[in-house]
Amino acid sequence: MPEVLDLTFFAFAIPAVIFAGISKGGFGSGAAFAATPLLALILEPGAAIGLMLPLLMLMDVTALKPYWRKWDTPSAKALVLGAVPGVAVGALLYSIADPDIFRLLIGLIAVGFVAFQAARARGLITPAAHPMSAGLGGFWGLIAGFTSFISHAGGPPAAVFLLSRRLDKTTFQATTVISFWAINLLKFIPYFALGIFTWQTARADLFLIPFAVIGVWIGVHMHHRLSERGFFAFTYLFLIITGTKLIWEGLT
Repeated sequence: MPEVLDLTFFAFAIPAVIFAGISKGGFGSGAAFAATPLLALILEPGAAIGLMLPLLMLMDVTALKPYWRKWDTPSAKALVLGAVPGVAVGALLYSIADPDIFRLLIGLIAVGFVAFQAARARGLITPAAHPMSAGLGGFWGLIAGFTSFISHAGGPPAAVFLLSRRLDKTTFQATTVISFWAINLLKFIPYFALGIFTWQTARADLFLIPFAVIGVWIGVHMHHRLSERGFFAFTYLFLIITGTKLIWEGLT
C-alpha cells in the first residue's frame, strides 16, 4: 500500500470498488474480481487482495437482503464445502510464492476468464446436459476457493457448476451471493494470519466503504434493467488489457 492515499490511488480504487459492487449486486459476482487486476497495477498483489476482501464481505452482506432465501441450498452447500480445501491450498501457495507469481496468476486468471466466456459464447463450452452432482459441485468449489483466495476470482468456476443446475437468473444470483459470502468468511482468517491485512489497507477501506455500498445498490437495480451482454462486453476488454499487463510484469 502507498504510505499516502493520493489521487492516483483513489483514481484506480474508487472505480474498481464501484465496479465490483455492481457485479456483486446484479451480475452473479462473475466480474467482481476485475477490481483486483486493476488495483494490482498500482499495488503489490497482497495489498490489492487484502484491500478488497473486507469490501467484498461488506458487498456480500449488502446484497444478501434483496436475495434472501432465493438461493438453491444444495448448490450453495456443495460449492462452500468444496471451497474449504481450495482456500487452504491458496493460503499455502501465498506463504511460499514470490509476488511476481501472484501478478502472473492474477493476469492469467483475468485473460482466462475472457477466453472461457468467449468459448462459451461460441458454443465450444456448453452447460452439462444433466445437472452436475454435489460431488462435482465440490470439485468446482475447490477451484473457486483457490482462485478466490488468489485474486477474488471464484465466480467463473462456480458458474460452471451453477449453469449446469439450470437455475433461473435470480436463483443463480442469490446462490452466488450466499456462496461467496461464506467463502469470503473462510478467507478472512488465513488473510489475517498471513499478514495480508494491514493498517494501511484498513484505513483505505474506511474511505472506500461508501463506494462499495453504492456499487451494490446500482447492481441490484441494474439486475432487471441491463443486459449482461452490455455489462460484460466492457469487462472483457478491461480484463484483457489489465491481465496482459500483469502477465508481462510477472514474467519480466
